[in-house]
Amino acid sequence: MSNWQLPEGIEELAGSQAAVFESVRRNLIDTYNSWGYELVVPPMLEYIESLVLNSDSIDQKTFKFLDSSDGQMVGVHADITPQIARIDSKNSKPKDVSRYCYVNTILQTKADDFYASRSPIQAGAELYGYEGIEADVEIIRLMVESLAILKIDNLTLSLGNTAIFNSLCESAELSSEDAAILREIFRRKSLPDLAVFLDSREIKNAAKFSSLISLSGDESILVKALELFSDMETITDSVNDLIELNNTFKDSNINLMFDLGEVKAYEYHDGVVFAAYHADFPKALAQGGRYNSLSQNFGSSRAATGFSFDLKYLIQQQDNFSIKAKLLTAPNDKDPNLNKLINELRAKGIAVKQNFSETIKSDFVIRNGDWSVKE
Repeated sequence: MSNWQLPEGIEELAGSQAAVFESVRRNLIDTYNSWGYELVVPPMLEYIESLVLNSDSIDQKTFKFLDSSDGQMVGVHADITPQIARIDSKNSKPKDVSRYCYVNTILQTKADDFYASRSPIQAGAELYGYEGIEADVEIIRLMVESLAILKIDNLTLSLGNTAIFNSLCESAELSSEDAAILREIFRRKSLPDLAVFLDSREIKNAAKFSSLISLSGDESILVKALELFSDMETITDSVNDLIELNNTFKDSNINLMFDLGEVKAYEYHDGVVFAAYHADFPKALAQGGRYNSLSQNFGSSRAATGFSFDLKYLIQQQDNFSIKAKLLTAPNDKDPNLNKLINELRAKGIAVKQNFSETIKSDFVIRNGDWSVKE
């Protein structure tokens, strides 16, 4: 092993990719700020109770160790969203509508379906304090705008609502263990496993679970869903939220698809969920959804919705995305007039480097006793 090698799943950005990252990061933050989102920089390390909350998925992906300073169990953040819930619970009043944005490296014990890396750079935005569908619409629009900054358009937007699955589980009076098993079956879209699960138990509304797992397609499935769940008001309300989203985005340049049996890997999602896809990429580019119950872990009750994506992955996958900044080369000359010109150019945003080797050609020349840039 060479000493410059990195652990599996840990990557770096250098050279032009690092320049692209910094340029895009600035554009993202400027865009989020222009929408009223406040930048936050959560700490890399927190007490494990604040990071993991009630999610087995996050627990399995979190590096944990004892802090020698106080003997408490701490962890390295594997997901920013629980940290935003803590920050909001600490700083916001119950009726405030608060908006947050971030660009942070996270660390995971293993890569998952969404993050190809164990050290992704998670970028995203989250809106707290408003339950209406308008908040989900704003977050989705901001997600689409984020991908546009990365020069990715012609998106397909997959929309679902985990409240449908959750409500159906509640109506069936499933135990927490059976609900977790069923969630995993739905996550994998495994029809055979679902059949075995339902055959081995007496489950209320079993036929509706069988229909829900395959209820995906274009907007026509929303009508089917209203018919299927016409006797369950909480579910028809969730379907109507998807109908509202369809009416909002159907005339845009976004292809819409619906997956009403969608559940998320992180258990905290409890409402509208969404993911952006593109034909040139093998997996979702960005994803998010509603998680109204997450802040209850910190003693508050705050509606919330947000999205995130791996900025590093998207930069690494786009070879045609580059920063073509002009770089001038100045000679190694102590002439104060040359140094004055160099400082003036740098102040205008023009990059200038002074080379210490006389063999490298200079972009500067003396004309009539004054320094200037070669034409």
